[in-house]
Amino acid sequence: MSAFRLAGLLRLRALAEEQAAVELAGATRARDAAVARRVATEEAIGAAAFPVGTNATALRAVIASRLALSGLLVEQRALTVAAQTVVDDKDAEWSAARTRTRTLEKLEERHVTTERDADQRAEQLVLDEIAGRRGGSRPTLPGEDA
Repeated sequence: MSAFRLAGLLRLRALAEEQAAVELAGATRARDAAVARRVATEEAIGAAAFPVGTNATALRAVIASRLALSGLLVEQRALTVAAQTVVDDKDAEWSAARTRTRTLEKLEERHVTTERDADQRAEQLVLDEIAGRRGGSRPTLPGEDA
């Protein structure tokens, strides 16, 4: 059986696919962290209530903190969108790498099948030749009368 000529390239493509998968996983973790920070900020804004019976200074402090949280929320929403864009890009890269690898895997499978079929044909030719030399009779088994 001959070796698959593109085996080295297949290994290289498989490594590239694994690298793309690692980068996709990292981007997904970063996006999930950005989403978690955004959700925490949204919850903090929702929990920030005006205290009852406070003076004007305390009221201004609450308003200032809500404004700061709102600005932070806008920034975190933008970061979440940017992180999702990175995930989408990394997913496309991984998909392309997977397609390139799968193409070579199919070629390798076809090569293995072709080689196996050729080996089976050669074996059958040898068996046919052996049977032809014996005059087409089947071999006698031990314990049978010849």
